[in-house]
Parts: sequence; C-alpha cells; structure tokens
Amino acid sequence: MSHKMKIAGWISAGALAGAMATVSLQTMARGPATPTLPLEELQQLAAVYGLIKSDYVEPTDDKKLITDAISGMVSGLDPHSQYFDKKTFAEFREGTTGRFVGVGIEITSEDGLIRIVSPIEGSPADKAGLLPGDLITKVDDTAVKGMTLNDAVKRMRGEPNTKVTLTIFRKDESRTFPVTITRQEIRTQSVKAKLVQPGYGWIRITQFQERTVDDFVAKAKDLYKQDPNLKGLVLDLRNDPGGLLDAAIAISAAFLPADVTVVSTDGQISESKAVFKATPGDYMRRRGADPLDTLPEALKRVPMVVLVNEGSASASEIVSGALQDHKRATVMGSQTFGKGSVQTVRQLGPDTALKITTARYYTPSGNSIQAKGIVPDIMVDDTAEGSPYAALRVREADLEKHLIGPSEDPAAIKEDAEREKAREAALKRLEEEAKKPASERRPPEFGSDKDFQLQQALNQLQGKPVKASTTLVERKLDPDAKPKKNGKPAEKDKK
Repeated sequence: MSHKMKIAGWISAGALAGAMATVSLQTMARGPATPTLPLEELQQLAAVYGLIKSDYVEPTDDKKLITDAISGMVSGLDPHSQYFDKKTFAEFREGTTGRFVGVGIEITSEDGLIRIVSPIEGSPADKAGLLPGDLITKVDDTAVKGMTLNDAVKRMRGEPNTKVTLTIFRKDESRTFPVTITRQEIRTQSVKAKLVQPGYGWIRITQFQERTVDDFVAKAKDLYKQDPNLKGLVLDLRNDPGGLLDAAIAISAAFLPADVTVVSTDGQISESKAVFKATPGDYMRRRGADPLDTLPEALKRVPMVVLVNEGSASASEIVSGALQDHKRATVMGSQTFGKGSVQTVRQLGPDTALKITTARYYTPSGNSIQAKGIVPDIMVDDTAEGSPYAALRVREADLEKHLIGPSEDPAAIKEDAEREKAREAALKRLEEEAKKPASERRPPEFGSDKDFQLQQALNQLQGKPVKASTTLVERKLDPDAKPKKNGKPAEKDKK
C-alpha cells in the first residue's frame, strides 16, 4: 500500500497550542533506524541521571526524569516537534474531531505568561467575556509564569460541569481580575457560510477538522440553493491555524480541475517525498462515496477571492497557495504565517507518540513558504484606516529555533530597526485605544457588513475599485534569494 494512503495529516497546534498549526502526517509506526550512538555524550547523560538520583535534595521519579529528558531533546529541535505522553497524545487526537472538554480558548505564550489568541465562538470563555490579547496569570491558585503550554492546557481542561478560575490581566485596561468558568464539551463549528450580498457568497473555514469537508459541502450546496446563479464567492481563511491535510486537499479540489497538484512534500525519508493532487485517492481516508461529487458543478467556475492574514497557517496556506498558483482565485489580505514544515506523528506505544518535523511542503509551482508565507495578490489593510497593529503580529520567522526558510540566511538574521520602530508605534496606539469604551475596541466580526477586507473582496469580484494597502509590504528576509526545492531553483510542475 502506498504511503500516501496512510496519511491522515493532522495540522496540529504544535508549540503554539492552537494559534498556529502545523502540517503533520499520521503514519503507522515503523522500526527506527539504527544510528551510530555518540558514546561520550550518552555517558554524560547517564552520569547526570545518576547524580540526580543520588544527590538531588528530594527523591526523583525515574519515569518523570526519562520523560522530561525526551521532551527536552525533542522540543530543542524546532517549535513544532513534540513528545506526547499518555494525556497529551489523547488531547492531540481529540483535537482532530473538534470536540473536547474545557473552557474554549486558543492560546499561545507571551513573556512567560499565557496569552489568549481567540476564544472559540459560543464557548464558556466567549460567554464569560474573555478577549483576544488577555493574559492568563493563574489557573485556579497556580501561577502560570514559566508553565508550559501543555501544562496550562491540562489544568484548564477537565470533566464537564466542573469549574476552573482563571486570573486575567487585561493590558489595555491595566487591571487584573478573576473569572470562574464552568467547563463544557466544546464543539467547534469549522465552516460558516452566508449570502453577504445578492449573488455573492461567503464561506469561512476556521480550522480543518474531520467534519470540515462534509460541513463545507453542505454549506456550499445551501448557498447555491439560496441563489443558483452565484456571481462570486469569498473563501475566508483569516486566522485559520490549519487542521487536517486531507481536508485541505479536499477543499482545494472542490475548486480546482481534477488531478492537478495541490501540494507536495519533500524530506530525507522516502515517505516524506510525495505529491498530492486534486483526486479522491489523495483526500479520502475512508472508502465510500466522494463527498465532493454532490457539489454544484458551478463551484469549479465561480469567480473567487481568498482572504488571508498573518493568522492563516499551514493548511490555510496549502489551500490559498494552490488556488493562487493555479490562478483559480485572487488572494487578498496580508502575508500569511509561513508554516511550511511537515510533522510526522509516530506512535511509540499504545498511549505515547512523537511528533517530529520530517519535511517541508511546497505549493504547486514548487515554492516553499517556510518562514515566508503566501504573499497576497492584493495587499489589503485590516480597516479603512490601515493595519495599525500589524507590526505586533507573530509569524513563523519570529519563532525561536524555527526551521530556516529558503530565503533566509542564518548568518544575516537580525532585528529590523524599522520594524522595531513600527512595534513601538503600534504599542502607543494600543495605549490610546485602551482609553475608549470596551464596546468600541472590539474589532468588527468577520463576515459582517463592517468587515473592511470582505468589502474589498466583494469590490474585486464586482469589478469595483479596491482600496489596496499603501503600507503593507511583503516581509522579505533576503530579497535576493529565490525559492528552492531539493537545493535547486523551483520549477513548474508538469500537468
């Protein structure tokens, strides 16, 4: 059986716990290679282990020492490789279903604290009034300073109908306050859709999950039921951190001609070298009817705009890159996150696994977007007044130990003085914004009539003038470098 048939492709939260996702390949366990072991270093490891066991102030647990050693070894590789113990592996698999018990927030780390990226719509955290940018300083009575994201997630999850108290520091209000939240089963709705204007549809994918393709098909059919003669469609992938690889391939296939390349991967091992096409064999994990067969044929031809931003990562970049390369859609918004590496999940035992970076992925034209992202065809600001906080947004290139991208020169990486000035200016604007009432500070909802980028996308589809950004520019690390694949300049895939 081809290794492609084994791929399930979870694009997980990785080191950012839901904020920026990573492509991964779920494969069957295989026998590890037998490398030459560094004897001297292993002797040092054994010596340290022995000294801890004999001299540490308190008795230590053997299992914990070994688990921590493995975790440290893996986390030192890059931000997306991770060792899963029994509980974290269960939580990882749970995430693919879009169902879990907790408070319903996506988080990342910031200065040793836990920052809320976004509350999940309709979740207990959302109903409790938690906002993007809020910092969690305590979970119940435990301070989170220095706590890993995994530990924070463990403490916030629990049994249904149990309570957890989060201590929140809201920067823009300069206040700290506790919020007690009742845990519930969180069922994330990954696809939303509606007619935003007569003849024009909007489909938003918030994450690529197990039910995403079925939900997408249902929503698309419903749009065509409401208006059989759609003149244009906006596919909204803003702040979509990723999800399942096969779901990303299927969504791409819904709009592309049969059998064209959607994405390719390349790495050291043979199973990392693959080309995935817009064909059922590459996006269907289960035998049965192809869910895309029931889509209206017009979906292949309807004029399209894809909306992206810095929060669009991995699977979102696969879809937007495929539609852009095949000239199927106009990509609008801001440069994406730049998560272009592939993680393979290898099960080590019944309840443990290793998620390890094994490859890079490439758009159909052979371009790696690692640490670069997808550059929109038309840059569009967040609001009519511009993108005042763009300089504060974190991308793959900002992550410590990130996999070097094709346009990066490690010896030349340095802090951009101009970007630092932009950050300072953005922070000052935040301080001014904090003086406004809370109701005025909340950004317009995606898909609303006040969504500036959506309105510009509709203008593009309708042939009206688009207010393109005059300040957003492609963030280049080495303007003279050219995208490469396998060490050679990228070539167009033959179709």
